[in-house]
Amino acid sequence: ILNLIMIPIRNKKKTLKVTVEEMRNFAFRYVEKYAPSKQQLKTYLLKKYLKSSIDSIKKKDVGDLIDIVLSDLEKNKFINDKFYSESKARSMVQRGNSINKIRNYLINKGIGDEYIKETVNKIHNENSDQDFFSALKICKKKRIGPARIEDNRTLFYKKDISLLARNGFDFETSKKVMNIKKEDFNKIIKLL
Repeated sequence: ILNLIMIPIRNKKKTLKVTVEEMRNFAFRYVEKYAPSKQQLKTYLLKKYLKSSIDSIKKKDVGDLIDIVLSDLEKNKFINDKFYSESKARSMVQRGNSINKIRNYLINKGIGDEYIKETVNKIHNENSDQDFFSALKICKKKRIGPARIEDNRTLFYKKDISLLARNGFDFETSKKVMNIKKEDFNKIIKLL
């Protein structure tokens, strides 16, 4: 019986209504599993439907159908780029990411500029020196800079400062973190 159910019916032509419902169901499942941004969901649906060959629907109409489904999901608050931006930024701050890295991540996910600015301003309002504390978290995690044994700090100074730069921290913040005393570092880390 299972084999009979799994065999697709080749002669059945999909109507526009069936395709929209199917697309909405795929979107619901994807949103439930990944909590994506609007752009991520649009990319997923485009890939899914441009690969499939649906005879009754032209490929140029697929984009319009996807926009209809996305606007419906957005109106019903299943996807919300503002919420996505704030929640991703919050989790990235917890992990010790710089504001530059957070900004670039959100840009790559297709979040609008107004939400990115709002999120970055919110981070600055909560803690004006967030990059400094994030850099300290990276130092602890990677055991670099003030987390190193005192004898090795000068040997690895350039390597450590370049690691902080690759993580999106500016030179002034990196220098400030690298010059902190080990006792002060340990006191601050206990508070984080």
